[in-house]
Amino acid sequence: MLVRTIRDIKNGAKMGFSSLLRRSFSDWSGTVVDMGNKDGELRVFMVAGEVSGDSIASRLMASLKKLSPLPIRFSGVGGPRMSKEGLESLFPMEDISVMGMWELLPHLNKFRVRLKETIEGAILFRPHVVVTVDSKGFSFRLLKQLRARYGWQESNGPLHFHYVAPSFWAWKGGEARLKGLANFVDHILCILPNEEAVCKLNGLDATFVGHPVLEDIVEFNLGKQASPHDLKIEGNSEDFRRKYALSPGAAVISLLPGSRLQEVIRMLSIFSHAFDQLKDSIPELITVIHVASNQHVENYIDGVIHKWPVPAILIPGGHQHLKYDAFSVSSSALLIQKAFIELNQKCMT
Repeated sequence: MLVRTIRDIKNGAKMGFSSLLRRSFSDWSGTVVDMGNKDGELRVFMVAGEVSGDSIASRLMASLKKLSPLPIRFSGVGGPRMSKEGLESLFPMEDISVMGMWELLPHLNKFRVRLKETIEGAILFRPHVVVTVDSKGFSFRLLKQLRARYGWQESNGPLHFHYVAPSFWAWKGGEARLKGLANFVDHILCILPNEEAVCKLNGLDATFVGHPVLEDIVEFNLGKQASPHDLKIEGNSEDFRRKYALSPGAAVISLLPGSRLQEVIRMLSIFSHAFDQLKDSIPELITVIHVASNQHVENYIDGVIHKWPVPAILIPGGHQHLKYDAFSVSSSALLIQKAFIELNQKCMT
């Protein structure tokens, strides 16, 4: 679905991923498909470091398998959804799922080891295309070092795609920082419509391919006769109440603590403190905790949930319909931005 809806912004014509590669890189001496024809297969090295990236990459893999004119083979780093599409991950995706500089420091040696393993894995795989998905801290280091290994002028080196443009609109001087990416990124796949033009203005080839949430909407509405503008996601609150035997008077609040262990540890501590204060003033208070498909996160939540101050329902990652059913029955949902977490922790200490 994702690849089928990639559009040429200039003329509005739909085109497949292979066509996108040909048209975007026609000035290169060899296109991806040309290189694949010589080898009798198309080799795609993909790296995702987070749950959201695993979802995006798996959908791309599924579409590529349908559209590729050649047998296609994958290698790289990913999670369970990518594994279902045929990827044998070099190591657990969770090993590179780190939030920021301060969180990275205690794991710096492992991070370096995993980066080296990924580079070596890519070199041995001899890919025609390298696709990194979000996780720019790891992704950009990988692409930069791979480009250095192959050499900028080497015509038979793999093309580098990065899926999900970095949030340049959130940085001071962020647009200017895009210019350096052209040294090791050949094409950016953008999920927001404004990003394509800004990337191009700063020397980066880019294509707007749509936001991943649109994929959820399409999947939820398969078989329905409705215009694209009328499609929406509606969970079933009654099914959810019956499934978990919730009384009509239960006050349900959804919690989204994140997909990375560091942020989950921080958020759940704050959430627990908040519900400890709320439980006496809100009768029949129930929490629904959405658990990311991250083994470290799952293990941590399993270990702390017995101390939770109010009854809790855990929604495992990857259960899309159940997730939206939970949203439909919830009166509110809570998530906390990283900056607010740090401020709150300072206040509490």
